[in-house]
Amino acid sequence: MPIGAEYPLLNIIWTMFVFFLFVFWLMIVFKVIIDIFRRKDCGGGTKTLWLIFVIFLPFLGVFLYLITQGQHMAERDAEQMMAQKQELDEYVRGVAGGAGGAAGEIAQANKLLADGAITQEEFDKIKAKALA
Repeated sequence: MPIGAEYPLLNIIWTMFVFFLFVFWLMIVFKVIIDIFRRKDCGGGTKTLWLIFVIFLPFLGVFLYLITQGQHMAERDAEQMMAQKQELDEYVRGVAGGAGGAAGEIAQANKLLADGAITQEEFDKIKAKALA
């Protein structure tokens, strides 16, 4: 007898739903635990109490943490994202050359040429170096 005949479709759907809820619950629990460790506004004792509460009374602990600290969790997430964005922007600016890349160097050399600070030969060398 095929295995599908012993396990009806509704049981499969129910099992998938329960599995989805379990994975969703684990994601929430880990998000709360990560946020507890990430907090800078409380000390180690408070963090330990929250962790004990979340681990030993998981439903009550997680729901109370989300109710009392949910807004602050969102603020900490936003601050972390902004800090990561600033770090990425600084890195990209540093790698890109800072002064506008090749076009910036050529524009700066052109200004020096117009001011008479460099000769046409020097300008051509700077241009060739910037474009290389």
